[in-house]
Amino acid sequence: MYADTVLTNGLIRTQSDAQPQVSAIAIRGGHILALGDDATMRGLLAPGGEAIDLEGRLVLPGLVDAHVHLTWYAAALQIVDLTHTKSAEDAIERVAARASTLPPGTWVRGHGWAQIEWPGGAFPTAAQLDARIPDHPAYLTAHSTHAAWVNTAALRLAGVSASTPDPAGGKISRDAAGGPDGLLFETAMPLVGEVIPKLTDEEVADQVRLAIERAHRGGLTGIHDFDGAAAFRAYQLLLQRGDLTLRIVKNIPVELLDHAIELGVRWGFGGDMLRMGGVKTFADGALGPKTAWMIAPYENEPENYGISVTDPEVMMENVSRASAAGLPSTIHAIGDRAVHHVLNVYEAVRREEAARGISPSQMRHRIEHVQIIAPEDAGRLGQLGVIASMQPNHATSDMLMADAYWGDRATYAYNWRLQMDAGAPMAFGSDAPIEPIEPLPNIQAAVTRRRLDGTPGPDGWRSGGRGCLSVDEAVRGFTRGPAYAGGTEATLGQLAPGFLADLVVLGRDIYSIDRMEIAETPVLGTMVGGVWVHRVF
Repeated sequence: MYADTVLTNGLIRTQSDAQPQVSAIAIRGGHILALGDDATMRGLLAPGGEAIDLEGRLVLPGLVDAHVHLTWYAAALQIVDLTHTKSAEDAIERVAARASTLPPGTWVRGHGWAQIEWPGGAFPTAAQLDARIPDHPAYLTAHSTHAAWVNTAALRLAGVSASTPDPAGGKISRDAAGGPDGLLFETAMPLVGEVIPKLTDEEVADQVRLAIERAHRGGLTGIHDFDGAAAFRAYQLLLQRGDLTLRIVKNIPVELLDHAIELGVRWGFGGDMLRMGGVKTFADGALGPKTAWMIAPYENEPENYGISVTDPEVMMENVSRASAAGLPSTIHAIGDRAVHHVLNVYEAVRREEAARGISPSQMRHRIEHVQIIAPEDAGRLGQLGVIASMQPNHATSDMLMADAYWGDRATYAYNWRLQMDAGAPMAFGSDAPIEPIEPLPNIQAAVTRRRLDGTPGPDGWRSGGRGCLSVDEAVRGFTRGPAYAGGTEATLGQLAPGFLADLVVLGRDIYSIDRMEIAETPVLGTMVGGVWVHRVF
């Protein structure tokens, strides 16, 4: 059997225990035929096949982001970028500039503001927006995506007034007179968000296609997606058109659990490009808006413990029902109290599964984020075989907020080393669009715990060297980790004979360069199933 493509003269780190490092790889029909030395692999090339000299470049298995909101990310590329604004006024100027190009009455959307980065750290208000943008309804999501800043025009269109009650698991921020002041938290966000005119499935698919191109340029060959039903429809359209070049594990919102059970959809259903994941539930909010559910209150706010978005008893019922139907759960939990209750739910459901003869490896439950954990719970993910789906770049983005809002408890925050040492399966992601989708800056965050500008110093933030990973451990978080979490470890996550030919070619050896230079490493090529989806060498 001959290869149609052979890559030679490379530094190929396979993530395979059988052949950790080789210089050449032979590919046939979208799969890896063999790996070894240059001469042997050249001998496998079919007449007319393509031989590519890697010129000593580093090759890794295709990188997979285990937590992405892809349609949301695609939309964010089209709306007003509010990241790293210097003040509310700075954000308003950006929104006003976009509004000036649109007819009155047209919605203006933006994303990425973070009040902690502004002088005084106060939340913004509708009145501030109204002064500059009175004629365009505005909907601006926070960096955390757990809060929305809107103006009076948007509140009016949505019918949100002083008499509108707070929804369960959410909060409408109010002024002294009891009227909405322009801030919506958690489940209150859809009160306005759902009024915004929806794109067609075809329009969403077109936006996603452009986002996929950017993902490939960053070295991604796959993602685990956490958006809703509209996203699933868009991905199926792309697959039908032959335009889906990014492998997607599609998780199911818990709101659709009854439909999934009725249809009989099970974890892993689908093909190599699009397959079903688990059931996504929100246990709590986020750090930025101080809605992550905590055991002890936020620093200097003795009455604020955050928000429980889903009651633990409801969560228990849903996780149990999903498991019985062949669907693992993947639960957003950021605060230590939320993580504690999710672990209690998983512990109880593990007992149910054991009684049915189901092992942890057969029902791969996950906790998304695990941003802070109580010391007494630190080892429980490993004990229960629960996957820690974490985002290293959240640590470097959030470190100032974590110190300000959680104080010394932050020693147990964003601590992937703690979970790895406790034996929890690990899968890393970006949470795009909350953070950039490109994986190399994320890998740098995992191995340094420092921002791109070097802060807070050589030892990194909080747990310092104890919290930092080796480069190989961080790479595994984007290769073998997501493969296990998605149930694709037999075909993805490493370069080995019979596996799918997904790989990335880098311009520098991230294993040997200064760790603070990893983020700047150019991605020269990305291959999915033996086909180059990005190549500049």
